[in-house]
Amino acid sequence: MAISGSVSKSRWIAGAALVALALAAGAGWLFFGHAAKPPPAAAAQPPAPAVGVRLATMKGVSESFEFVGRIKATDKVEIRARVEGFLQKVLFKEGQDVKAGDLLYQIEKVQFQAAVDQAKANIVVAEAELTRAKLEYDRALDLSKRQFSPQSQVDQNKAALDTATGRLMQLKAALTQAEVNLDYTDIRAPIDGRIGRTSHTVGNLVNPATGVLATIVSQDPIYVLFPVSVRDLDAIREARRKDGGGGIAKIDIRVRLPSGQEYPHPGVWNLTDPQVDPQTDTLIMRATIPNPERTLTDGQFVTAIIRERQEAPRLVVPQAALQVDQSGYYVLVVNDQHKVEQRRVQTGPQLGTDVVVTSGVKEGDKVIVDGIQKVRPGQVVQETILQASSGG
Repeated sequence: MAISGSVSKSRWIAGAALVALALAAGAGWLFFGHAAKPPPAAAAQPPAPAVGVRLATMKGVSESFEFVGRIKATDKVEIRARVEGFLQKVLFKEGQDVKAGDLLYQIEKVQFQAAVDQAKANIVVAEAELTRAKLEYDRALDLSKRQFSPQSQVDQNKAALDTATGRLMQLKAALTQAEVNLDYTDIRAPIDGRIGRTSHTVGNLVNPATGVLATIVSQDPIYVLFPVSVRDLDAIREARRKDGGGGIAKIDIRVRLPSGQEYPHPGVWNLTDPQVDPQTDTLIMRATIPNPERTLTDGQFVTAIIRERQEAPRLVVPQAALQVDQSGYYVLVVNDQHKVEQRRVQTGPQLGTDVVVTSGVKEGDKVIVDGIQKVRPGQVVQETILQASSGG
């Protein structure tokens, strides 16, 4: 019995050892099998973003100064009635162009024509009276010379002759006034220009107290007026002295419309106000500008640009490259290592689709104009140099 128990115990221990050995072998296989498994392949890096760049280049640019200006007609006339009467005709369309001498209004003429006819009749009577007075005076003078008439009669007839002469002169003046009043019934345009709305229509009574019937505003040429500070005026004068021949450089005065488009016709300076406004330290400059297409309108706000006619080389970049934040303007530049750099720039005048930069970039720098929104400073990019457009 003792031997049998020992054998059974030995068998149990052997079986347990075999199971432990099997479990250890299985765990080792799992461990070494997992460790021997090759690592996964590294994820592929995304390609560098593509951007379009333009080279900062030197271009001939005229130095310019910009001011807020206002368009003003060279002539403006308010049409008024000069005699009283009923409007018989209105002979224009509101808003049309008129020429000097064009008939605009016609006032009823009957009473004015009657006044002219009456004045002419009065003159006929006065001329007859003058003729009779002259004959009587000549007769009395002749009789006086032959001692047949007293001198007092001659003096009396001379007074009558002078009275008749004066009366005739008065009546001729009355005729002139009557004819002028008759002429005033035809209201004509005193200048070339565009006429506005009429305040009175046919059938209304008008007179000198009625007020403005319509306004005519000249159209071509036209003025642009703009205030210039004393400081800017000194700068403009200094720029004009930069003529290489020692003379005064000529300047162009241009206009930029509210839409941002530059007006095609240059202006000619014709006045600088001799007085400075003490409140604003500015004075008014004025230029005359052709207006054949009637693009400019009296009272319109524009940008007046004083520009040198002689160009000088200046560095320009496309306007599409300009970005702005709270610190001002900047551009993104691709350097020699194909990395993006942010450059703060100072800008000058606009030149078509380009803008002058006075600092921050140099000639040949590659400024990003396409793909700006998808890159940041320090990022590596693939740049493609774009050709300048014909408008730039």
